[in-house]
Amino acid sequence: MTENRTLLLRLAAPLQAWGDHRAVIDTRHTSAQPTKSGVIGLLAAALGHERDQPLGPLADLTIGVRTDLPGTLLRDYHTVSDYRGTPLPSANTNPAGRQKRTSPPRHTVTTERFYLQDAAFLVVVHGPTEVVERLHTAVKAPVGLLGLGRSSCPPTFPLVLGLTSQPLLDALSSQEWLATQQARDVWRRQHNGATPATIDVPATIDDPDGGTTLHDQPISYALTGPRHTTRQVSHHLITLATGFPQSPDTPAGEDHDPLALLGW
Repeated sequence: MTENRTLLLRLAAPLQAWGDHRAVIDTRHTSAQPTKSGVIGLLAAALGHERDQPLGPLADLTIGVRTDLPGTLLRDYHTVSDYRGTPLPSANTNPAGRQKRTSPPRHTVTTERFYLQDAAFLVVVHGPTEVVERLHTAVKAPVGLLGLGRSSCPPTFPLVLGLTSQPLLDALSSQEWLATQQARDVWRRQHNGATPATIDVPATIDDPDGGTTLHDQPISYALTGPRHTTRQVSHHLITLATGFPQSPDTPAGEDHDPLALLGW
């Protein structure tokens, strides 16, 4: 049996949201791709971990993310008020443990939530065979409800694409483009009817020698105490076949050269 294995996940849904360090009470941003904290949290939920349970071997897993469809950003705007017309409670409590009223009184609070619409990501999770195989089983029959960053964002299926013995970058490179036929039609309309034989998609992998620092390595999911630290990643471009039919005057693999029309 291979010492290490890699779990392949397809994270796609009408909506997903991956909170980052910018998230505050009134405004919830989303990263452009799944965070490591969010992915490990999804796996912990699949195993049935309690929020304050130590991460154990999950903390040592490495991940890679390939952005097949970046999606579009959705801003969800809300106002919150008390129907009785009383001031809203604050985050502070009195000695009896009851929430205090806001001072000065606030009768309305505005909130914003940001989401990714129609995005699709290939996420690969690498680690010891025993741990990864247990996760593979758990994600197919999860103990807790799974959400893509937020509980209101359930994934579409298939969620699990299988297991491989390949390392992160090889696993990301060997999987076909995750765009459905409908997504391919949308992509083609957005690119003026273009039907390239291949496209380049970005990928990010855990890499101790990587040149980018991200603050999303989970330490704990408990509500108190430190929850994240930093990790190093590297960025890559992966070429994927699109499956688009090629017209006779556009051979598969031919590079587009707009300057050729000028005779240069």
